[in-house]
Amino acid sequence: MGKTRTRRWVRTYSQVVPGASGRVLVVDDNKVIRQLIRVNLELEGFEVVTAADGAECLDVVHHVRPDVVTLDVVMPRLDGLRTAARLRADPRTRNLPLAIVSACTQYEVESGLDVGVDAFLAKPFEPAELVRLVRQLMERRGSGGGGSGGSGSVASGASGAGAGGDGGDAGSSFHGAFGAEEAERAERAERAGRTGH
Repeated sequence: MGKTRTRRWVRTYSQVVPGASGRVLVVDDNKVIRQLIRVNLELEGFEVVTAADGAECLDVVHHVRPDVVTLDVVMPRLDGLRTAARLRADPRTRNLPLAIVSACTQYEVESGLDVGVDAFLAKPFEPAELVRLVRQLMERRGSGGGGSGGSGSVASGASGAGAGGDGGDAGSSFHGAFGAEEAERAERAERAGRTGH
């Protein structure tokens, strides 16, 4: 008979990176999207920690101590909106800047504002938009104005995400927004097993 391999569980959060611009916890159930976001933020000097869903985010957030959390909405176990609500309910994470990175439908934006999400970015998006949004949230947190949600929301995204856009042109793809080279690099890294970073 064939050999059986036991897969070792690997934590998705990384070690402290000296000199990083800040730490971002990226929460998305899609491995390729997580990798694309991670690669683009790391290229800009951020330390990036990933989680595959809201439950994993809540498991690691106190160990990781991120400066910003990005959340997809539709995820197994615990979706992004319920994760945001739990982060806001916890005194230790109440003021943590939260951004929804999703289709940003009108429902997602309204529900996100209700639970205290600070910013929205519609998929697909340009890497520069993501970096700009993360920097804005970090600057706001650094100046003492971050993480309260609601009225101070940053609207961003390819189709006016804060205004209930549908997330962009139906013909656009997430890979197209990031570029073929970044998508290929992320997929190669995924296959090599380095996604647990």
